[in-house]
Amino acid sequence: MSIDPQHLRMMEALLFAAAEPLDEASLIARLPEDIDVPATLEALRKAYRERGVNLVQVAGKWTLRTAPDLKFLLQKETQVTRRLSRAAVETLAITAYHQPVTRAEIEEIRGVGLSRGTLDLLLEIGWIRPKGRRRTPGRPVTYGTTDEFLVHFGFNAIDELPGLDELKASGLLQPRPPSSMIEEARVQAAREREDGDEPGGDAEITEFPRPVD
Repeated sequence: MSIDPQHLRMMEALLFAAAEPLDEASLIARLPEDIDVPATLEALRKAYRERGVNLVQVAGKWTLRTAPDLKFLLQKETQVTRRLSRAAVETLAITAYHQPVTRAEIEEIRGVGLSRGTLDLLLEIGWIRPKGRRRTPGRPVTYGTTDEFLVHFGFNAIDELPGLDELKASGLLQPRPPSSMIEEARVQAAREREDGDEPGGDAEITEFPRPVD
């Protein structure tokens, strides 16, 4: 399929000027109706494949970024004024792999209490956000990662995170989740059977691996 060069230029101009990644709906709203946006994006992506700037998709949106092999040209040595603590890094990783996850579950996986400031910092950065509440006693808030997390780390979707086998080999994961998550799943499944519902819902727990210190 032949793509109109003018359509490529228009798409390129929008992506270049955008302050943040754009999804297809945003592009469609700004471009003439006769432009095939998916096809034009693909043509532009191929055109930029061997250039110093690449067209990439992050968090389901499109943006122009420096080619990975040329990032060294833009590196600048600066003093780091704010670093994530080990607790924050561990909390972020646990949230990414176990989401939606509660504060108590994060604490059980880590094996230590979690200070309020650690969650506040990750919420302030915009890498995690509340995802709702579990349908269990106390209805605890659950947390998950955001699109900003995906954009910052260069992932298009959460399933692009490093594989579990790789993390197990590094000694960071164990094969079972915290016991509280399993117990909550059992309680919820029993309630749903009593109500005549299908098992599942917010309290359904997948047996994810468990990080350790």
